Amino acid sequence: MSIGHTLLGLLESGPRHGYDLKRAFDEKFGHDRPLHYGQVYSTMSRLLKNGLVEVDGIEAGGGPERKRYAITEAGVTDVARWLATPEKPEPYLQSTLYTKVVLALLTERDAADILDTQRSEHLRSMRILTDRKRKGDLADQLICDHALFHLEADLRWLELTAARLDKLREAVAP
Repeated sequence: MSIGHTLLGLLESGPRHGYDLKRAFDEKFGHDRPLHYGQVYSTMSRLLKNGLVEVDGIEAGGGPERKRYAITEAGVTDVARWLATPEKPEPYLQSTLYTKVVLALLTERDAADILDTQRSEHLRSMRILTDRKRKGDLADQLICDHALFHLEADLRWLELTAARLDKLREAVAP
């Protein structure tokens, strides 16, 4: 996820302080990975340097000055361009799990056991996500659906690989 573009997009609704940006980000996108304040302020500093935001006001208080940031026209254009650019699908051609299965075969370990253990872990994660989806709002349901569909694809791969272990063992044998 592009943190900079996400913060810019949040600024399109109006100027905000870094604290407010962090809170809005965490509420909408950071359920599982909230932003650190340092990340927000370093990103805002970079966006300011690049002319994508400007300081809309500074408030003095008991602590450090609070800057209010506003998105510039260049920032709006940058967000629009980012939103219109499709994400590159990740084909997972360098899968750690595939590597473990092949290494298990090469070292005469039980590759089927590795696949079974991974299947159990995937099913456990799916149960947690399904429970979260059931209890969540629409945004949470959509995020969970995305993750569940990926886990389902992984499970299909696990089953297919388990069915082909003998052929794979022959193919990777030295």
